[in-house]
Amino acid sequence: MTGPGGVEQAWPGRRLGLPRSGARSVATTGRRLLGVLVDWLLALLVSTALLDGDPWATLGVFAVLHAVGVGTVGGSPGHLLLRMRVLGVAGAWPGPLRALVRTVLLCLVIPAAIWDADQRGLHDRFAGTVLLRR
Repeated sequence: MTGPGGVEQAWPGRRLGLPRSGARSVATTGRRLLGVLVDWLLALLVSTALLDGDPWATLGVFAVLHAVGVGTVGGSPGHLLLRMRVLGVAGAWPGPLRALVRTVLLCLVIPAAIWDADQRGLHDRFAGTVLLRR
C-alpha cells in the first residue's frame, strides 16, 4: 500500500510476513470483537443453565472455552464460527501452554486492549501467537 509521497505503508502483519488480506491475514477488529461476543454469550448461556449465572462462573466457562479451543483446534467457538484461528507467530500450532497464557491474559482484559502495529494484543505478544483469518 502506497501512502502520501509514494512511501510504502505497512499493514497489520506485514512485519510478521503475513498477507495484507485474505486467508492467513491478521483478523480485523470487528471480526475479533464479534468472536469475543459469541464466546461470551455461549459462556453466559452455559453459566446460566448450569451454574446460576454467577459472573465468576461465566468468566471461568469463557476461559475454558478459550484455553481448550485454542489449545486443541486453534480457536474458540467464536473464532471458528467467524473463520479465524490462532497460530504461533512462526505459523506453528499454539499448543496448550501458549493457549493457557493467552487465555489468562485475555481474561484480565487490559492486555487484550493494548495492541501493537500488527493488531496483536499483549495477550498474543506474551503468548507468541497471532489471530488470523482462515
